[in-house]
Amino acid sequence: MNVGVIGNPRYPGLAAILPRMAARAKSLGLSLHSEPPLEPYWPEHLPPIGSAPLDAMLTLGGDGTLLRGARLLKGAPVPVLGVNLGRVGFLTAALKDEGEVALERLASGRYVTEERHTIKAQIVPARGETVALPVALNDVTIHKGGVARLIQLNVQVNGSDVGNYSSDGLIIATPTGSTAYSLSAGGPIIVPDVEALVITPIAAHTLAVRPLVIPANARIRVASIRPGAEDLLVSVDGQQAMTLSPEDRVELQRGDAPVILVRFDQDYFARMRASLRWGDLSEREAP
Repeated sequence: MNVGVIGNPRYPGLAAILPRMAARAKSLGLSLHSEPPLEPYWPEHLPPIGSAPLDAMLTLGGDGTLLRGARLLKGAPVPVLGVNLGRVGFLTAALKDEGEVALERLASGRYVTEERHTIKAQIVPARGETVALPVALNDVTIHKGGVARLIQLNVQVNGSDVGNYSSDGLIIATPTGSTAYSLSAGGPIIVPDVEALVITPIAAHTLAVRPLVIPANARIRVASIRPGAEDLLVSVDGQQAMTLSPEDRVELQRGDAPVILVRFDQDYFARMRASLRWGDLSEREAP
């Protein structure tokens, strides 16, 4: 079984974790494949990711590391197992001290999987070739890149005009991404197996604009409204960004292939309570 390993070296303790995981993987008959930034931390050289087909992907870090790992797979049906070295880790399946246990469960098949749908987007310029963006697991965001001021965007869904948005930006999120940036901007939590997307404005200039939940198979078109459309950016999962010119539009729809997340439990609401402190009134309780 070939297991790809990626991680964020900025997390404390990563250097101590990797040698233990390498030893446990060898005893389980797993072949670990590493990304280059982790090479100095392994006790011996490992084959690089991409040198052979993977059966699983292991990410060591937070949700951002898991998102990056999912993009590296480029739609391949490979389960992604996240080990959380950070704080929230809503998408990850294991805690910092459970890395070796995670490998054991991978090797024995003692896990479940969840399919999470994605968003594919492209920039369509007035002139020139269309530019495909990386596939997003969480969200695609159109926002201002320079001075903090309102931008105006027009949104269409399936060819129908939804309306104009005056805001700091616009988030188009999957159910997976509904607990990320969209939630911070006031969007709803969408349970992962709901077939939907959500369009959430960032700091809307009018109370008449609210998050909008639409079918997962909808086609979305977002275009800037001049004037004042300079320095627009489109970001994928908050990690990769490209500049938009005033004449460009962004077209979005559901991705062709889901991301497969590894789970050791199937209780989404338990994870929601633990990670997001949903309904936690402990600070209000009397001593």
